[in-house]
Amino acid sequence: MSGATPKTRRRMSRADRERQMLDMAEEVFAERGYRAASMEEIAERCGVSKPMLYEYFGSKDGLLTAAIDRSKAELYEATRAAMDRATTPQDVVWRGMLAYFEFMDAHSRSFAMLLQEPLVATPATGEAIEQTRRQQSGLIAPIIAALAPEMPRPAVEAYTEIIIGACERLAVWRLRHPEVTAHDAARYMTDFTWNAMRHHLQAPVSGPAPAPDVPGSEGSPDDLTGPPHRRS
Repeated sequence: MSGATPKTRRRMSRADRERQMLDMAEEVFAERGYRAASMEEIAERCGVSKPMLYEYFGSKDGLLTAAIDRSKAELYEATRAAMDRATTPQDVVWRGMLAYFEFMDAHSRSFAMLLQEPLVATPATGEAIEQTRRQQSGLIAPIIAALAPEMPRPAVEAYTEIIIGACERLAVWRLRHPEVTAHDAARYMTDFTWNAMRHHLQAPVSGPAPAPDVPGSEGSPDDLTGPPHRRS
């Protein structure tokens, strides 16, 4: 008899198994779209039974909602951490924009599916997407208020919604223009923000700042006190 000890397969923890299921679900939803994706295919890719998938998430809609909730938390952490490293309100906007588009790059296909495909799902799914938007609103609105303290509250909320909508559309547009980098997109949104808000800024802007070279992830524009198109 051989003295070799047979290898035992390590049992995956519930948290690890759930993470795996969500990873595979995001992949399949991105490839197939929500309506065409099947629980059977997701279970097969995970190497689990379909009943186990239902045991964890209840339904395909529950699985999608859980995937959105996870992405919402990850997006918040990514943008919050980037903004916390900033030293000025202007730098906060730049770093937040860059973190948003870099996150979208990592989840581009799944987010495009959510933003473009009409979902045949329960209201819980739509609410999960809307909660993600409200979460980002909670990060953006205080920055606008800090940059323009005299701006009326309705205007702060309106600009916040405009920025969120513009970021989503720009993220979708970039799928058709892969040559546009996350840094480029962050610059476009930063330019857009200052152009829209320049008359509301606390400190008058004597003239637009020159456009700096596109910085790296740890960098920020040299001067964001005005829209960086040309020098007066």
